[in-house]
Amino acid sequence: MGLLSLAIWTPIVFGVLLLAFGKDSCARGVRWVALIGSILGLLVTVPLYTGFDTSSANMQFVEKLLWIERFNIHYHLGLDGLSFWFVPLTAFITVIVVLASWENITERVNQYMGAFLVLSGLMIGVFAALDGLLFYVFFEATLIPMYLIIGIWGGPNKIYAAFKFFLYTLMGSLLTLVAIIYLYNVSGGSFDIQTWHKLPLGSLPQTLVFFAFFAAFAVKVPMFPVHTWLPDVHVEAPTGGSAVLAAIMLKLGAYGFLRFSLPIAPDASREWAWLMIALSLIAVVYVGMVALVQKDMKKLVAYSSVAHMGFVTLGFFIFNDLGVSGGIVQMIAHGFVSGAMFLCIGVLYDRVHSREIAAYGGVVNTMPKFAAFALLFAMANCGLPATAGFVGEWMVILGAVQFNFWVGLLAATALIFGAAYTLWMYKRVYLGPVGNDNVKNLEDIGCREFLILAILAIAVLYMGLYPKPFTDVMDPSVAELLKHVAQSKLP
Repeated sequence: MGLLSLAIWTPIVFGVLLLAFGKDSCARGVRWVALIGSILGLLVTVPLYTGFDTSSANMQFVEKLLWIERFNIHYHLGLDGLSFWFVPLTAFITVIVVLASWENITERVNQYMGAFLVLSGLMIGVFAALDGLLFYVFFEATLIPMYLIIGIWGGPNKIYAAFKFFLYTLMGSLLTLVAIIYLYNVSGGSFDIQTWHKLPLGSLPQTLVFFAFFAAFAVKVPMFPVHTWLPDVHVEAPTGGSAVLAAIMLKLGAYGFLRFSLPIAPDASREWAWLMIALSLIAVVYVGMVALVQKDMKKLVAYSSVAHMGFVTLGFFIFNDLGVSGGIVQMIAHGFVSGAMFLCIGVLYDRVHSREIAAYGGVVNTMPKFAAFALLFAMANCGLPATAGFVGEWMVILGAVQFNFWVGLLAATALIFGAAYTLWMYKRVYLGPVGNDNVKNLEDIGCREFLILAILAIAVLYMGLYPKPFTDVMDPSVAELLKHVAQSKLP
């Protein structure tokens, strides 16, 4: 079995094993099995990094087996610089989520942990798939464990949120399936994504394919105006669900633009770039303003995610290396920072059982260690230099200024709005005198919570201070993608 297959199937096998335990199994044993499975899933991604050739734009660690002969469908996997970092990031966030859910999930622990491990393997499969139908299977299969995580362990309106999440994402994906079948027929019966990249297509077919893919990927990112499902889902999802949704699942859509929309329909991508840039800027500016008026911490961070992902799509469609590289770096950084922000909200919710900003005040007086971590992640969310949140945004802004000064100026306003809503939330929750008896009785974070937040803090600072290992991996693939998109595919 190849390294990529190990990265995909190790967590899935452990997840299925946990589901087989039965809901009355010893919760402590289940948690340890889940932790071992998630750590093994992370460890098998280490050889991917040590063996990755950073000077090559070609697919690496390729595995290809015939799956369904009649339709020429292959189990075809591979990684390049565009997809590489999302594999270890997914495995890393899974370990963090298992640790974060150690004590606050007490019912059906085996099913909860099993769902997360299965979800982890399926998401890695999305990033590694080089067969169009295999990609679609993994892409859609991720909905099932996340639907269950929200619908079973979520808040009071969990059924509504789970249904909205499933309906939005499934409906968008159906058009993508039509596009995949069309490309299969036009290419003479091939589901190979790299074959589709070389396929000459007319102007109208490219436009139709572009918008068919847009339907699925824009909902997943989510882009304005199809972002309305995200705040509802975040509010109802358990802490671990919110962390994985923000840190990894939103990236599936953005990654789809890189792997499908841009290389398969380059002429349509250039023709409709103005629309993508406009929608991205609306997400950055308007949704940033919406975040300012939120009273619920989770809703505020959810809208913040929409604004930050607007930077990603903006970077992709300004067609220069700073923009595309910055967009990918922003995706990785957002994985660390948004995951940490949701876990911090979870720490407070576990103690007070409220996400309302007004329910707190003066938390720094009773939880000084926790407040210090929360401040670091808040600053990273604002895009403070030397944190992960700064690097991607700065690269995208520089790329946007190269593209058009006014686009760059509008994008830069996100830093102002980001600072406004994040620091205002921090001020009301953490600073000042103790707000009420609930805050007065709070206990600071224990060893497990300290470890989780410390690991995330190290990741946020390391990426902010030394982003070179991240950019070195992606640079050749980004250059190759931009060269490909610059060439017309019109027959």
